[in-house]
Amino acid sequence: MIPKTMVSSEVYLLPLNDDGSPQVQGEYIYLAPKTRDPIAVRFAIEGTSSICSHGSLWVNIPEQGDQFRRDKFREFKLVPDFNRTLEISIPIYEAGAYAFYTTYAELPDLANELAEANGSAVTATKKTPLYYIDVAPRLTLDGQPLPLPALSVFSTISKFMGKYPQDWERHLRGISDRGYNMVHFTPLQIRGSSNSPYSLYDQLGWDPNCFPEGEKDVQKMVQSLERNHSLLSLTDIVLNHTADNTAWLLDHPEAGYNLTTAPWLESAYLLDTKLLELGFRLEKLGLPTEPKTLDDVIKIMDAIKTEVIAEIRLWEYYALNVDRDADEAVGSWVASQVKFPEGAVGPDGIAGLHSGTLEEHAQLLIKHGLTHMDYLGERFRRRVDPKVAAALLSAIFGKYEEDNDDSPDQAAARNKMVEILDIVNVPFYKEYDEEVAETLQQLFNRIKYVRLDEHGPRLGPINKANPLIETYFTRLPQNAQTARHKKEDLVLVNNGWVWGGNALVDNAGPQSRVYLRREVIVWGDCTKLRYGKGPEDSPWLWEHMTNYARTLAKYFAGLRIDNCHSTPIHVAEHILDEARRVRPDLYVVAELFTGSEEMDYLFVKRLGLSSLIREAMQAWSTGELSRLVHRHGGRPIGSFEVDEISSADVRAATSDSATNGQRYTREIIRRIKPVPVQALFMDCTHDNEVPAQKRDARDTLPNAALVSMCSSATGSVMGYDEIYPKLVDLVSETRLYSSESSKSPVKVGEGKGGIAGVKKLLNQIHTLMGLDGYDETHIHHEDQYVTVHRVHPVSRKGYFLIAHTAFPGYGNGNGAFNPVHLTGTKAKHLGSWMLEVDTSKEATDEALGDKKHLRGLPSRLIGLPGIRMEVKGDDTIITVRDRFPPGSIALFETWIPAAEHSSGLDTFVTSGAKAAMEELDLTDLNFLLYKCEPEERDASAGRDGTYEIPGHGKIVYAGLQGWWSILNDVIKDNNLAHPLCQNLRDGQWALDYIVGRLERASKHDQYGRLGKPAAWLKERFDAIRIIPSFLLPRYFGLVLRTAYTAATERVISLMNDNVRKGQWFVQKLALVSAQQTGLVKSASLYPNRLVPSLAAGLPHFAVEWARCWGRDVFISVRGLYLGTGRFDEAKEHIHAFASVLKHGMIPNLLGSGNNPRYNARDSVWFFLQCIQDYTRIVPDGLALLDDKVKRRFLPYDDTFFQVDDPRAYSKESTIREVILEALQRHAEGMKFREANAGPGLDMQMSDEGFNQEIRVDWSNGFVFGGNQKNCGTWMDKMGESDRAGSKGVPGTPRDGAAVEIIGLLYSSLRWLAGLHKSGKFEPGSVRKVDGSEITFQKWADLIKQNFEKCFFVPISASDDKNYDVNPKVVNRRGIYKDLYRSGKEYEDYQLRPNFPIAMTAAPDLFDPKHAMHALCVADAALRGPTGMATLDPSDLNYRPFYRNSEDSEDFATSKGRNYHQGPEWLWPTGFFLRALLKFDLMRRHDAEGRTEAFQQVTRRLNGCKEMIESSPWAGLTELTQKNGEDCPDSSPTQAWSSGCLIDLYMDAAEEQAKLEARSLPLR
Repeated sequence: MIPKTMVSSEVYLLPLNDDGSPQVQGEYIYLAPKTRDPIAVRFAIEGTSSICSHGSLWVNIPEQGDQFRRDKFREFKLVPDFNRTLEISIPIYEAGAYAFYTTYAELPDLANELAEANGSAVTATKKTPLYYIDVAPRLTLDGQPLPLPALSVFSTISKFMGKYPQDWERHLRGISDRGYNMVHFTPLQIRGSSNSPYSLYDQLGWDPNCFPEGEKDVQKMVQSLERNHSLLSLTDIVLNHTADNTAWLLDHPEAGYNLTTAPWLESAYLLDTKLLELGFRLEKLGLPTEPKTLDDVIKIMDAIKTEVIAEIRLWEYYALNVDRDADEAVGSWVASQVKFPEGAVGPDGIAGLHSGTLEEHAQLLIKHGLTHMDYLGERFRRRVDPKVAAALLSAIFGKYEEDNDDSPDQAAARNKMVEILDIVNVPFYKEYDEEVAETLQQLFNRIKYVRLDEHGPRLGPINKANPLIETYFTRLPQNAQTARHKKEDLVLVNNGWVWGGNALVDNAGPQSRVYLRREVIVWGDCTKLRYGKGPEDSPWLWEHMTNYARTLAKYFAGLRIDNCHSTPIHVAEHILDEARRVRPDLYVVAELFTGSEEMDYLFVKRLGLSSLIREAMQAWSTGELSRLVHRHGGRPIGSFEVDEISSADVRAATSDSATNGQRYTREIIRRIKPVPVQALFMDCTHDNEVPAQKRDARDTLPNAALVSMCSSATGSVMGYDEIYPKLVDLVSETRLYSSESSKSPVKVGEGKGGIAGVKKLLNQIHTLMGLDGYDETHIHHEDQYVTVHRVHPVSRKGYFLIAHTAFPGYGNGNGAFNPVHLTGTKAKHLGSWMLEVDTSKEATDEALGDKKHLRGLPSRLIGLPGIRMEVKGDDTIITVRDRFPPGSIALFETWIPAAEHSSGLDTFVTSGAKAAMEELDLTDLNFLLYKCEPEERDASAGRDGTYEIPGHGKIVYAGLQGWWSILNDVIKDNNLAHPLCQNLRDGQWALDYIVGRLERASKHDQYGRLGKPAAWLKERFDAIRIIPSFLLPRYFGLVLRTAYTAATERVISLMNDNVRKGQWFVQKLALVSAQQTGLVKSASLYPNRLVPSLAAGLPHFAVEWARCWGRDVFISVRGLYLGTGRFDEAKEHIHAFASVLKHGMIPNLLGSGNNPRYNARDSVWFFLQCIQDYTRIVPDGLALLDDKVKRRFLPYDDTFFQVDDPRAYSKESTIREVILEALQRHAEGMKFREANAGPGLDMQMSDEGFNQEIRVDWSNGFVFGGNQKNCGTWMDKMGESDRAGSKGVPGTPRDGAAVEIIGLLYSSLRWLAGLHKSGKFEPGSVRKVDGSEITFQKWADLIKQNFEKCFFVPISASDDKNYDVNPKVVNRRGIYKDLYRSGKEYEDYQLRPNFPIAMTAAPDLFDPKHAMHALCVADAALRGPTGMATLDPSDLNYRPFYRNSEDSEDFATSKGRNYHQGPEWLWPTGFFLRALLKFDLMRRHDAEGRTEAFQQVTRRLNGCKEMIESSPWAGLTELTQKNGEDCPDSSPTQAWSSGCLIDLYMDAAEEQAKLEARSLPLR
């Protein structure tokens, strides 16, 4: 037997929005693969979303074996398909920052006339922004994976490490022995004149003081790190600057910003030079050379104004040279060289310019005549275009003619131009004044800071060593080597940083003036590097720095980007791309201080940064430290399991020679979740002061312990564990490191010389937790204390830390810390320690006075017995004793006995659900998933309702959907504070409710199959009942999600391929079928037999007489039953309503057949359409016509009798006989009064309203009916307000011939005529009232001959003669009337959303051009975000806000009389979109056009998709107010709202099948 192997592959599902953006909050896509195997990103794109029109997905993810090129994108064509989701799976083999975008042709607005096709034109496409996918590096150490949260990084300043190998090996051993697993080295290259590690003399040369043998030593060192010390390496890469004495600058000054490459810096250089000169002239000018007071500084500032600013005439860099520009203007004018730019001449033409004011003339030049405005360059760079100025002169003086004595005078023209240019200069002088004021303020602040401020360096006398200002420029020497360069080439701007600067703006670029305004905090030893826009701008520099990056990546596992926020982002992209070519799994960290989280994300996404450096020593208090730990600690304990994993589909087997057998691939599909940017959280960095300076030296221990408990990469710096007394000056310091850890092996626990003994344990625990995925944390701050409990989300094992912080003023007491109660948790005490540090002046002076070595303060770790642990059952109470001073910590190992399930608690509670559901039918699933409050009460004789959550209210369904509607968002947001979570923590009532409900139901025959899911839930709930209550929400969520997913998947599995293979939206709509169909004792389809019935909507139309409405049922059945494969349910409803046919009508309200009410003129036509659909869709559907039903009333007899009358159900008819009876009764005409008419039947209706008359006008074939006192169509709101005087007055009587009824009538006639013609229906005619016969075909023909004439309102009044219209009543043209010959003529002409119903049922009644025009009008006037306005907003009766409870004096709206006078109903949306698709496709003649038709429909579904996703009722509402605003009185999930959209997908599949000339299932 050939063995089979199962291979799991991780697939990350990435749905794209309609605009091509990723459906991930914040658009930050971060993937951290769990193995070294490739992963795949599966893009999911709705088949006809906007980006599918001429659409392509472009990704720069390379194929296996290809090198990554950021600008090399592969194209994946998006082939449109309305009925499915396009899926494109792209494997990713290596870490990095990948990008994707889409291109597409923009969808034009819907129009009744299509644009003329241009066969030769290239379709214009739009391009979306770039979106990024960051894949984390897969680090390994000692052959094992090392996830980023397991990193413990140790930072060193390399020049203090001594010589390699002897000094280095000693330190590296000590670092490793403390449990660190990565070492960060500041730059290891040759340093510049300042000796700063970050001012590099040669990027390609290694520091000879550390590495005498250069690169060979570096290679040995890195190998030794990994092999001998189990340490990975990380080093800085410095891209922004080079040392000011860098040798290669003499050959390549173009690599910097000099006055040739950056001429805009000329003014800043001049200012800088003169300021330096002033500093050396102070004594000669009688000014203070060693400022000691503010007055001294002010005197110097006055000299700067007079001796520098005024002297260098700085304004000349801003202003126009008036004399020059005036002369050039007159010269052009004399030479007739004039130019009027577009827009320069106003509406009054040249004459207007002639009479204009000086100010107006100046404004013309400012707007249209200025040149060289892009940057400040040389003096008077700004100028006026002489031709434009000449044009202005010609407008003022006329054309210059030299030979004409009357020609205007040149001198006068020049004087005029001088006046104008003086005005033009005004804003430039204002600009100059403002910038000089800012420059002076910056100079004052800086001089004051460096000379006087208490916290400044107090530099003392102004001299060459400490000049008046820090120069902004490096001035290269003029010598033989630089002789070939211009003088301007040798002036290079220095690098620095700007407070609040924009990270994307080049501070030395043409758009920035920070060097002129003296806003740069400059690094005088660092020359800023100029990369330009790309390699072509500075080829030598790009090549040099690329080699630098590749060399670093060759040896080091990671790079730290120094000053990443100041690095041009396109440069960093290139450098990292090159580095990753050398080392694909490169760990990249950065210090990023952009001042904006949004900007941080931009750098992280584009560069694929692995971690951002964050630091605990930034905290100024215990509370702030707690906040930082909380930010990086991980998600809260008991967090919901957010890594949704779909059912793992086993893909087809493939042969595999490697295993000599077959491989089965199991896809583990994960949803991409929003994640914060990963951190490298340092207890301290080399940039910031140590605890002995900022806090209390004792805080070294608790601060380090708190950091190590975080669920992120963590780190420290050499000198921190050793308790150095102050921040090491990385520039001027010359001593070497010393550490007790470097001298002898580190033992866990107490000891002298720092905190190494405990840091070792903390690092070991940190690494273990990172490796195993301990990512849940609880952080608690209480006065001087912070506690951290970090646990594994599955095993529930954890570590608990109590840290008594040490900030100034905390004293030596234990801080009165309250006992800690660990509920349901056992603990083992790993140790308690306090840190003692001698911070006396003597000890500090001694440490600082060591001439050779950097030393820590005398210190010792002391073990504390100061912890009391009390065990009560499974609870543990921890108390700190009196001796637990600031600087103390206690550490514990914890576990939860109740979580120690034999198969793993998570595994147990999430397994077996499918098997428990596999026997359930859709009726069982309706009970398991749904049942709103009225249904639940009905089922339990009023005893049980839905569950009530204190502080939240009742859940909307008693079944699983009620819980999931809440949990879905709670889990997504990890909202552990939600009232449901609190209710679960308070008690286990929810568990009892869910199980008890199912157990009770399973005892009844009709729900016997629910026993298995009841048992499954009971077993899972029993397993989690014993866990601590704080974890109950998490496990409850796991169980509910598992059960809910299994139940909904079971629902989908019982439906047809249309649903099973359909888009998510189709499946959500299909679930509404299960939601609305169930057993309800008070609302069966029959009076004496309980069968499932279809609700009109929930919860308003759920039980008793209100549940089953004939109209609603048969509008919904096609989508909810026929479109989902529920043919038996469709047949049952057809049978039930056929059995109660009376007056040739089916009832509006079924009432289980007991007291059906016949007041709906339209219901029977939807009923007949549904039968027609059934026969077309269901296999052997025509057999339905021969089904027999027992009749509740006697055929062709209007007599009413009670259900217990012997005549009830005494007669039998076939469905075809019922159909014929309905048509015959209408053909003959009917006049009757409703049975039991009066207040008992309808307390709102007036007496006349109970009278029904229905007839056919045989001049046109239309059915007419109703009167002004009743409302027999779906727009059936009766006035109810005595106060407003509207009682008994319908809001929308719609008497006469309603457009949808005529369309449905025609559809039935055409269908029956076709059946008759093929011998499948007899007879083929009906008898009219005069006794004559008319065939179905002739009746249909009669309607078709008259429909357009009677219903269309022509676009042009000139065509009125061809139609039956009254121009005086027309409100809007190019539409179809809503009614024909109603009781109020203006109501005929109202635009309502009913005509598309006729269009879908009977498209051949309509002129296609007229139809398209009317649909476009409706699209603009009626369509809302989700529903269709029920009345034209331009109609005087339009009232779009429905409030049924309003009892005002407003006749139009009181008691909700405006139900159908403007509010936006959802079910007509389905018919509108079906009609739009049908008629739009009719006019399309190529594949692109047809795709556009589908896209127009797709675009109009967005609101409904959002609604069904967000609705707690998991459905589509009955109606909304204007513009989709929520309507509180609407039924929140309505059967027809969802059913009619399934209809749309059915139509779309049918249309696509026609287009493709093949059968295409709805997918």
